[in-house]
Amino acid sequence: MDAPMSPPVKSLTTERMMVQARAEAGEAPPTDYIVKDESQHPLDAPPPLTAPLPVVHLGHRDEAEEIKASLQSWGMFQVIDHGMAPSFLDELRDVARAFFKLPIEEKEKYSNIRDRKFGQEGYGNDEIIVEGQILDWTDCLYLLAQPEDARKLELWPTNPNSLRDVLHEHTMNTKKLSENVLRTTAKSLELNEDLFVSHLGDKFTIFARFNYYPCCSKPDLVFGLKPHTDGSLITVILPDKDVEGLQVMKDGKWITVTTSPHAFIINIGDQMEIMSNGIFKSPIHRVVTFSDKDRISIAMFCLNLPGKVIGPAEELVNDMRPRMYKNLKVKDYLEVFFQRFSQGKRAIDWA
Repeated sequence: MDAPMSPPVKSLTTERMMVQARAEAGEAPPTDYIVKDESQHPLDAPPPLTAPLPVVHLGHRDEAEEIKASLQSWGMFQVIDHGMAPSFLDELRDVARAFFKLPIEEKEKYSNIRDRKFGQEGYGNDEIIVEGQILDWTDCLYLLAQPEDARKLELWPTNPNSLRDVLHEHTMNTKKLSENVLRTTAKSLELNEDLFVSHLGDKFTIFARFNYYPCCSKPDLVFGLKPHTDGSLITVILPDKDVEGLQVMKDGKWITVTTSPHAFIINIGDQMEIMSNGIFKSPIHRVVTFSDKDRISIAMFCLNLPGKVIGPAEELVNDMRPRMYKNLKVKDYLEVFFQRFSQGKRAIDWA
């Protein structure tokens, strides 16, 4: 649910009920939130393992080796030395939480449903694409943050009054961090270090998603976010400092990841899997909920521009590793991504 380009919704109306409102009213999750396959229940036995994500030390001598090892084993890692002050990250979290604590009437000013049609940006929750779709126990604020001249500022909240400035600063910081990581990732593959960055261009797409996962009376039956991969090139996540909830599939097992309080989680998306010719795999991950605590996170999705054609880097195609993915336009891939995400399927199989 992290990529742009989605078809309009026929069944969703402005009379929808937000997940947060259901939780505050003490409602049990309706049937369209309940995971039907008992073997896929979020809190099934045995419980998921818990492990810290590997740390990549950016700027250190071994950074390329650390990134390659982390991405090949986990598909993600944590970064501590990212150059952003802990006080700024705390402010970012505080702004996110303050927005979701506003009255519903205030938040609905920025609704992602306009004229009874679903738009990709704004405040809301799941888009209903297919009949029988299992919905996620989360509300979000989803905004195009870059290119700067493409922002829909009418959907950028002015309450809290610092949100716009904080998000702008975070976007600029994320741009620098992601470019740094992408250069090191290219070096780890023995490619020209500017290969990914130059393909993105200076005005590449960054979407911001503020996530709010309310308490849930049946956390064993619903997902905060269903198992999925990201449609991005890379994703930069600021997790909740106090509540863990992100789980990643590793070696066939679900693992609850732990991080340092002011670290970013960086995971690759399907676009990197394609461009690396499958050397790096986009990790399957999910978010679980709790009966006694809510959770927030802020994810920044860095994508190639919609008109770009992506495919495996030619330097990574040889007799030992033949081409695993076809060349395709980003916008075409994202259309398939959204359809498959709603069905709980991976779009990468189509590529």
